[in-house]
Amino acid sequence: MSENPASSITILIVDDHTIVRQGLRSLMGAAGLQPGAITATDIGFGLGPRLNAAGRLESAMAALDLLLETDVQITGKLAQQLDNQNRDRQLQTRQLQEQAEHQAFEGQTDPYLLVAIHPDYNPGIVGLAASRLTEQWYRPSIVGQRSEDVTRASCRSIPEFHITAALDRCAELMVHHGGHKAAAGFTVRNEFLPELLERLQAHAAADLSHLDLRPALIADLEIPLHDLRPEIIAHQQRLQPTGYGNPQAVYVSRDLKVERYNVIGKEKTHLRLTVSDGKITYDAVAFRQAHWAEAMPPRVDLAYTFELNEFNGRTSLQLNVRDIKPSGDPD
Repeated sequence: MSENPASSITILIVDDHTIVRQGLRSLMGAAGLQPGAITATDIGFGLGPRLNAAGRLESAMAALDLLLETDVQITGKLAQQLDNQNRDRQLQTRQLQEQAEHQAFEGQTDPYLLVAIHPDYNPGIVGLAASRLTEQWYRPSIVGQRSEDVTRASCRSIPEFHITAALDRCAELMVHHGGHKAAAGFTVRNEFLPELLERLQAHAAADLSHLDLRPALIADLEIPLHDLRPEIIAHQQRLQPTGYGNPQAVYVSRDLKVERYNVIGKEKTHLRLTVSDGKITYDAVAFRQAHWAEAMPPRVDLAYTFELNEFNGRTSLQLNVRDIKPSGDPD
């Protein structure tokens, strides 16, 4: 153990390269992660959501207390609390997404802007629900919570529609707003909300009505499956951290035989499959693509990222599928 004199926070030296505060070490344990082998993906999808969950549902103090605490028993309890809150946040997000989706499409067949606003919506997760709507339907989305006097909303968008620029054109109606091309937020007094939404709908229709709105996935390399080598993983690590502005490399392999597949996940929304090119076989996972199990083609083209999968102490190579297409399908 060593003491940081600047902050009086006890830290643990895990190995020659990694120094982890006790709170983060406990959180890694709750997330099933190993100190010394943390990737940007682990931070983005394992640690970050658990730290954020407290503030989204209640108060962020539990996350702060975890980072400041040095007692292993206390950090263990706090980490478990955050893990439980994250599970609750996931459940609430799924429920809110379903409610918002129903509201956004009520009375409409193909809106250019999805809008769902209600007094009962949790303001801490409206942005997550908007992201899910935009991802599923490829439309800009607004999800918000209406209080007695004002409505606070989060927006998510697609490359074809600059959501913050659209808000800028309605700035006089709002208390404040801000964001960037793909995501934004605003606060508006309720008496101005109908006009604001009407104008935003009009802007979306003007910008999007003449377009074929389908998501585009750009692959970096087409490669035969048998040419995927473990050393590619090492080269990819040199590009970390990946994320917005520096996306992971996406590969395409064609005419793969689907050896087997099944749906997975607590909500049965994900797909696990095994594919082969006749020379080599790989396991693959396709998140939120369980619908393919209803009519899986015998041979497929896959767009995917190439990654390590660590589970129950075993590490294996895996394809993280971004898109599936029947082989020979020109579209």
